[in-house]
Amino acid sequence: MMHLLPLFCCLLGFMALALAMPRPQEQVWRDPLPAATSRRLRRAGAALLLLALGLLVWRWGWGLGLVAYSGHTSLAAGLVFCALIVHGRMRARHG
Repeated sequence: MMHLLPLFCCLLGFMALALAMPRPQEQVWRDPLPAATSRRLRRAGAALLLLALGLLVWRWGWGLGLVAYSGHTSLAAGLVFCALIVHGRMRARHG
């Protein structure tokens, strides 16, 4: 159960960081977001990743917590990357 909350934080964090970049913004919304919104997304993404790190280190200490954090961030980044690819292909297929 302790793995779900940090994983969810990592997923939301990487999603926010991805959507703060121009290329995914155009892919998802077809228009770039305002610069202030992109900055807020970057800050939120960084805060969520730091929250996940804090939760894992608090639960398991620095040794195992950092290892768990590495696994959570790898899985979350891969899932966000794959979701962006699938979204782009679905959008291209349906116009």
